[in-house]
Amino acid sequence: MPNIERLGMAARYSEAAICNGVVYLAGQVPETTGDQDIEAQTREVLQLIDQLLAQAGSDKSRILMCQIFIADLADFAGMNRVWDAWVAPGHAPPRATVEAKLANPTYRLEIVVTAAQV
Repeated sequence: MPNIERLGMAARYSEAAICNGVVYLAGQVPETTGDQDIEAQTREVLQLIDQLLAQAGSDKSRILMCQIFIADLADFAGMNRVWDAWVAPGHAPPRATVEAKLANPTYRLEIVVTAAQV
């Protein structure tokens, strides 16, 4: 049975799990919300993803799949502006974006990433 390494483990969930060279991130949400617009929240979430991937021995060029849950599709263009500036050129991963009611009404998005280790 392969080893499973967990990062940022709490009683209910882990921030990441690593198995057989694949990194599975928990859904990442902004830590600061307040009056932040979709672009600010997206930048913050992508920064959290960068940090977790680095901690797991990976980076955004190694993303295998991305799922984006967005509270209001009216924010789709703003989220995409930040995403397009962030994604590694030549390494745009498969991605799904869906409108969803999120756990906290101040969250505008949640992003789930699966990546290969370097």
